[in-house]
Amino acid sequence: MTTNTETGVGTQVYRVYIRATPEAIWDAITKPEWTRKYGYGGDAEYDLRPGGAYRGLTNEAMRATGAPDVGIDGEVIEADPPRKLVQSFRMVMDAEMEAEGFTRLTYEIGEAKGGITKLTVIHELQGAPKLAALLAGEMEDTGAGGGWSWVLSGLKTLLETGKSLDWPAPSQN
Repeated sequence: MTTNTETGVGTQVYRVYIRATPEAIWDAITKPEWTRKYGYGGDAEYDLRPGGAYRGLTNEAMRATGAPDVGIDGEVIEADPPRKLVQSFRMVMDAEMEAEGFTRLTYEIGEAKGGITKLTVIHELQGAPKLAALLAGEMEDTGAGGGWSWVLSGLKTLLETGKSLDWPAPSQN
């Protein structure tokens, strides 16, 4: 379902095929009423214009363990709904990852055949080895979650079935 074509500190590329429209996938990525239902369950806040702010908010369970309200911040670089979203991305809920600085995240959404849409996530992680390990799922056993594979699996499940994967994420059981 979800493939990771490169892990580690470079560029990670994930591709998933979803039985949903490009518009539905765009909304699931950019609207909090969707983002709270998959992945790590936090609201996403986007100002979808170049230079607009992005914030990924933590969920209630994360905040109960001492996480700040904002887990990720960044800026919109390019927004072409429902085809492409490019943004900067910085994990701010961990001091070491925050110190690694901003990375570049691209969502490419393209129609395939038979009501299927291809979602490609490209995360450029040069200079961010700890974030790269987290997003590759290498920290799952430490309670940090399954990274992009977990997020995209949840997105696909939600859009195709209307149901969330069991929460909390496997690493938080």
